[in-house]
Amino acid sequence: MRRTYDIVIVGSGAAGLMAALKLAPHLRVAVLSKGRISAGSTNWAQGGIAAVLEESDSIQSHIDDTLVAGDGLCNEEAVRFMVERSRTAIEELIDLGVDFDKNDTPEDGYGYHLAREGGHSHRRIIHAADATGRAVQSTLNARAKAEPNIDIYLGHVAIDIITNRHLKNAASYTDQAHGVYVLNTEDGRVETFSARATILATGGASRVYLYSSNPDASTGDGIALAWRAGCRVTNMEFNQFHPTCLFHPTAKTFLITEAMRGEGAYLLSSDGERFMKQYDKRLELAPRDIVARAIDNEMKRRGDECVYLDITHRDADFIISHFPNIYRYCQQMGIDITSDRIPVVPAAHYTCGGIDVGLEAATDLNQLYAIGECAHTGLHGANRMASNSLLECLVMASSAADDILKRIDKMPPAALPRNWDESKVTDSDEEVVVTHNWKELRRFMWDYVGIVRTDKRLERAKRRVDLLMGEILEYYGNFRVTADLLELRNLVTVADLIVRSALKRKESRGLHFTSDYPDQLDETVNTVLVPFSRAVKDRVE
Repeated sequence: MRRTYDIVIVGSGAAGLMAALKLAPHLRVAVLSKGRISAGSTNWAQGGIAAVLEESDSIQSHIDDTLVAGDGLCNEEAVRFMVERSRTAIEELIDLGVDFDKNDTPEDGYGYHLAREGGHSHRRIIHAADATGRAVQSTLNARAKAEPNIDIYLGHVAIDIITNRHLKNAASYTDQAHGVYVLNTEDGRVETFSARATILATGGASRVYLYSSNPDASTGDGIALAWRAGCRVTNMEFNQFHPTCLFHPTAKTFLITEAMRGEGAYLLSSDGERFMKQYDKRLELAPRDIVARAIDNEMKRRGDECVYLDITHRDADFIISHFPNIYRYCQQMGIDITSDRIPVVPAAHYTCGGIDVGLEAATDLNQLYAIGECAHTGLHGANRMASNSLLECLVMASSAADDILKRIDKMPPAALPRNWDESKVTDSDEEVVVTHNWKELRRFMWDYVGIVRTDKRLERAKRRVDLLMGEILEYYGNFRVTADLLELRNLVTVADLIVRSALKRKESRGLHFTSDYPDQLDETVNTVLVPFSRAVKDRVE
């Protein structure tokens, strides 16, 4: 089946839906979601959105804080671009109906309650209790569903970007994206979505690790799709590990928001010692890479399975009103956060690298855009500062939409790709291979490419990635595609990109800490990987 749209957006989180809403008054838009519309990371975001809203704050202060957290690798132009547009992004969400928490006294400052999180010098995190992502996602969902020019397809998993090699009449087009091949998980058929422009808004790749705060959908799909289509990726070695995920035998990757430390929670070792004073003068409000490494070191040094987050010194009513979802969830786990310490561990949380894009969100491939966590704009540098992620999603969604609307009249009509060919494949009789490879990949990535790295660990990981990649690609070539196989194919691609990037960086900077090279180099450079297809083309030209 072939469907034709002006724009196809892969991903239904904040970035994808905001771009769709910006484009829908002018163009027909398809939004593809792997599962439920709210299955992505946006819905899980607790803390809030960083924006300069108070008079006591300033654009330059937010920029400076971001640059410090990014440890020398931020693109200052990109940082300024995001921060200068932060207030507009928030006001657009308010206009759409997002119900952010207000101050008790409306005349107090901006009128909304602003939290403070690690790395920020001011209170600038606007939020909806401790479930900001859910508030944003549900509002955007409702607006997108009500928009007649937006069609939302659930249970549709992208397989590959359609490029010129897939066309019946490739000579009529420049090298560009023409849409996507997509697996419809309801009937198992592969559908063709043709489009004049394609936007990747697929989120990050933190499920490549055994322990992650992310939903199961965060399998690096957009990054792998773009890489196979010939796009460069940048700084994939910088994987952020959130310092405080709930440690509990029956809890599944539940995040304890950084805003709790912003409201005074302490990190304690098993014997009750407040250990952050040994690592950073900012204590619990140091950037995430520092806090995560400190926790990792304390656990290894003491042989403990976790550390503890303690906010019991705050008033119980304050705790419950500011963190109602965390309070309810922890209660279900037998933990009363108003009187009990919360056991926490670090977990893979955010992919700071990604598809190389400019400030218009354009990739190396014409008519292909990337926004949100799957893209690398230079905002985060070597370490993302808390609550800058949703800000980037909103700003870059608007930027991509603006660029498309500016250029749409010059874009050729949707091309006619060849049909998906399944003539040489069969149904798999060994699904267990996918399950085993999935588990092996995530385990060795956690063991060898985690918070603290060495060349020896990375080389071990590379050998295992190479073996797995061969097995998975052989399996992919012989059997009909399934959602699990497509995600595994993307995960092993992303794992390879992470390991190769980490091996290239011979220093410790931001989120990349290696015992072999504990110091920073004087020169700050990005790690840019170039696909073989593009490298050959560049050499020829």
